[in-house]
Amino acid sequence: MISKTARTRELSGTSSGIGAREITGAPLARRSLGHRLRTLRQAAEMSQTAAGRIIELSPQSIGRLEDGQATRISSLHVAALCDAYGASAMDRAILANLAQEVRQARKTAGRWWSAYADLVPARFGRRLALEQAATTVTSFENTMVSDLLRTPDYHRATERTRHPRDSSERIERRVQITMRRQEVLYGNDFDLRAYLLQSVLHHPVGGPAVMHRQLSHLHEVGQLPNVSIRIVPHTAGSHIGLHIGQFVLLEFGTLPATGLIEPPIAYVEKATGDLCLDQDRQTMPYRLAVIDLDRVALDENRSRTLIGETAKTYRSYALPRNRIRPRDQEMPHERQQGTP
Repeated sequence: MISKTARTRELSGTSSGIGAREITGAPLARRSLGHRLRTLRQAAEMSQTAAGRIIELSPQSIGRLEDGQATRISSLHVAALCDAYGASAMDRAILANLAQEVRQARKTAGRWWSAYADLVPARFGRRLALEQAATTVTSFENTMVSDLLRTPDYHRATERTRHPRDSSERIERRVQITMRRQEVLYGNDFDLRAYLLQSVLHHPVGGPAVMHRQLSHLHEVGQLPNVSIRIVPHTAGSHIGLHIGQFVLLEFGTLPATGLIEPPIAYVEKATGDLCLDQDRQTMPYRLAVIDLDRVALDENRSRTLIGETAKTYRSYALPRNRIRPRDQEMPHERQQGTP
C-alpha cells in the first residue's frame, strides 16, 4: 500500500529519491559510516582485528563501529582506515562528511528520552532516534494496536500486564514515552502505514470502555492525511501476516553527507526485545510482506467502517448487569468465539 502523501514511493523500497526529504541525525550517519567502512574492509580482505591494530582499537570496537553503534572515533581514525583499505578519493570525502555529521549531531541533538534513561536502554534509544528520523513507518500487528496509535488508557493497560511489579509512577512514565513518540504523527514529511489483523479489534484490552476509546481514536486518527490504517479481515484466508509475525519497517530520506537514500530498517518485535535488521537481504522479506498485506487488507474506508462498527459494539456492551444483551450487542470477542 502506498501512503496518502507519498504515492510515488515503491513498496519494495526502490525509491528514485526525487524530492526525498534530507535527513540528519547521529544514528543514521553512524549507520552509513559503519556500513561503508565494513564494505571497504571486506574488499581489502582485512579482519576486524587487523583494522583495530591500525587505529589502536579492539576488534569489538571495530565491530560496534561497523554496526552503527556509538563508538569514539576521530577523523584521524577514519583517515587511517581509509589509507589501510585503499579507499578512493570519493569514498574518503563521503566518510569524512559522515564523520563530521556524526560529531555535529552529537553536539546539537536534544534527545527527549534522556529524561527516561532508567526506562529506555541504549538499544531502544537508538530505535527512537531512527523512528524520529524516518520518513515512513510501516507496521504490522497481529495481537495489539501499534504503539504510535495507542490511547493512554490502552497503553497503560498493556504496560501493567507487561510490568506487573512496576510502581504506578513508572507505569505512567512508560505511557508518557509512548505519547511523546506519537508527536511524530503531527510533524512534517512523515507517513504512518499500519496494518492490523481484525482480531486486534477483538482483544478487550483494559475492558469495553478502554476499547471503545481506543477504536474511536483509530477511527479519528486514520483520517489524518499522512496516516493509513488498514485491517486484514478474518475472511482474508491464508496470508503472510499469519506466518511472519509483527514487525515495523522504517524508511528514510537522503543523507546530506552522501546524497543517497538510506536503506530501510526492520524491527521484529520479540518478547525479549526488538531484533534490528538493516541488511537488504534481511529487510527484503518484510518489504515483500507489506506488498502481500496490501493485497489482502481492506481499503482505508472499509477499514474505518469496520473499526467504527466494532467501537459501537464496545460502547453498547456497557449495559446494567441485570439486562440481557441481544445478540447484536455482544462483545466482539464473544461473537467471534460463538458465545451463546
